[in-house]
Amino acid sequence: MGYDIERFVGYVNEGLLCSICQDVLKDPLQAPCEHAFCASCIHGWLVHHSSCPEDRQALNMSMLRPLYRYMRNDLNRLQLHCRNGEHGCEMVCSLESVEQHKRKCEYNWISCTNTVQVERCNLSGHLAACEYESRECPRGCGYTVLKLEDVQHNCIAELRSELELHR
Repeated sequence: MGYDIERFVGYVNEGLLCSICQDVLKDPLQAPCEHAFCASCIHGWLVHHSSCPEDRQALNMSMLRPLYRYMRNDLNRLQLHCRNGEHGCEMVCSLESVEQHKRKCEYNWISCTNTVQVERCNLSGHLAACEYESRECPRGCGYTVLKLEDVQHNCIAELRSELELHR
C-alpha cells in the first residue's frame, strides 16, 4: 500500500500513483513496460498473476526494477503532511524526509517500557504514573511487583507459597 494521496500538498502527477492501490508510490518498482507500482502491491499481485496489472504483458518478480531516477527525484520532492496531523502535528515535509520525521515526531505513538502505547510527547508523564511499571518489592521480599499490584502484595504470603512449592 502506498501513501494516502490526501496527505499531499498540491498536485501529484498521475505517473507517481500505483495503479493497484491508487495511492502515491511507496518503495516503487517498475515493470519493463514502464508501469510503476508499490513494492508490496506488485508482489501481492504477482502471487496470483503473471502479468502487468495495467497492460497484461508477461511479468514476474525478476523483471521488476527500481524506478527511473528522475521519477524517484520527483517522488522524493513531493510535500506531505505528517500522518499524525489529526493528533496535532503540523509538520509538512518532503517524502524523502518523512521517515526521519516519523522517528522524531512528538505525536507518534510509541511503546513505553511496559508496552503501553502513548504519544512520544506524553511519555515522561505517562512513565511517572504507569500502572504497569514493575519494580522490586520495596519491603524486601525480592519479588517483582507491578505498581498496580503493590497495595495487594503480601510478602509473607508470597514467601510461604514459594516455600510450599519447594517442599
